[in-house]
Amino acid sequence: MSTIHEQAMNYVYQQVLQRLIGHFTRAERTALQLLVQRIVVAAGGMEQVGGYTVLVAHGGGEVSSYTLALLRAAQLTIAGRAPRTFHLRVATLRHAGMTEGRLDSLNQGYGRLFLHDDPRVELLMVDNQEVVPFNHLRPASVVGRESSQRNRLIVGHLSSGDCRATVCSDTYLALGDFYQRVSSWNGGVHALVSADSPRKQSQFLAWLKNTAVGAGMPMPEAWPSSLTGLFARMDEWSTGYYRDVYGEHYVASDNPSKTGHRNLSYIGVADLLDNIDLPSSPMLTEFMAFAPDPLGFHFGHPSYSIPLLMAHLRGLQAQCLRDMKYEEGVQAFIQQAKPFLSRLHMPEELLAQAGTREGRIQSSTHAQQFFGLDETQLICLLFSPFIHHGERLEGYLRQCHPGMLVALPELHKVLQGKPSAEMLHQWVTDTSGLPMPLLQHLYRKRPLVSAGGKLRTASATAHDSAQACQLSGQ
Repeated sequence: MSTIHEQAMNYVYQQVLQRLIGHFTRAERTALQLLVQRIVVAAGGMEQVGGYTVLVAHGGGEVSSYTLALLRAAQLTIAGRAPRTFHLRVATLRHAGMTEGRLDSLNQGYGRLFLHDDPRVELLMVDNQEVVPFNHLRPASVVGRESSQRNRLIVGHLSSGDCRATVCSDTYLALGDFYQRVSSWNGGVHALVSADSPRKQSQFLAWLKNTAVGAGMPMPEAWPSSLTGLFARMDEWSTGYYRDVYGEHYVASDNPSKTGHRNLSYIGVADLLDNIDLPSSPMLTEFMAFAPDPLGFHFGHPSYSIPLLMAHLRGLQAQCLRDMKYEEGVQAFIQQAKPFLSRLHMPEELLAQAGTREGRIQSSTHAQQFFGLDETQLICLLFSPFIHHGERLEGYLRQCHPGMLVALPELHKVLQGKPSAEMLHQWVTDTSGLPMPLLQHLYRKRPLVSAGGKLRTASATAHDSAQACQLSGQ
């Protein structure tokens, strides 16, 4: 870079900083100065900060968007005070709930912060366990999407159609792999910056630990003493969970993540946000032009992670399992989620449309994109008729496919792997969306759902006292 060009870019960056700070309240300016201090201290002093790299995970939500903007302000503030400033790595996990609208919003925010062409900034994305440069136009990995949909489908059946487990589990279980990859890629980073509250982190880790315990994995007495060790443990537990869920059908990744070589520092900023009203922050709403994605995935709220999709599932549950109308199930969920939906500024027309014929068509389309399932297959998932030797199969046929009741004994033979008509094989796979080997695997599994939405699964042939897989929303 020529001296003239470098001077020009520095001028641009200072302009960005001035515009940013111009949108800060007094509380936000205080938070910025405290963040600068924390980063400089963690780096070992102002003379060392130029060789320091920090990581922030950016899912596009309110908190991570604000954290990114605050970090950018800190980076440019230090650049104005010292010869060099810290490097910033921004990483996004691309999952099935990552909509095109969310990707466009991420790209727009990066543009407003002038991140794209700054050599001190890395914009990354993990898609199908591969670290790639962020590109909002990059098509999602077909293999990754199919794997995610299959995971959600099998977990959905094993959880007896529990909405939170079905929608959230695959994304949450991918976080250990994600953090290992983005923290160790291309020389690694020195620190992770996060605005997650200790309470939220504890809830997630407790959920993950319960999941691993259920999968029969040995539990050490203490948590790992480093972030590097924690990410490795999270990834190990996720792998153990899927190995338990799939049994002999489990296929190990041909691109496993590797543990980083550096013990990472943790720079928490949740306390800096305590006195800041994020929804009304001009820096977030005006400078970043942040707008919640009504169809996107919300990490911090597993009960309402994808509200309209979960409302659709509740509607189908009401209609097919509870002798209620589809509209009643949808509206009951919306009333329950009202405080969260208000915070999301969910468009009134979307809420008004939910439960109507047009809303159901739209939700079915969204579910097809997310799960890869049509409505018939979603209803099958909610019934989960094949698990525990097909104990719910007769009720499912009676309610949804009465014309198939006459074939009930033959369907059991199909699921037991006995010789049977090819037509029945085709019907079962078309109706469920699952291949026959996994259907027969489900037939040998049984779910145990306890109070509070906790999920436990165990082999139907295992001894009653065997460890089960436990999963609950955080």
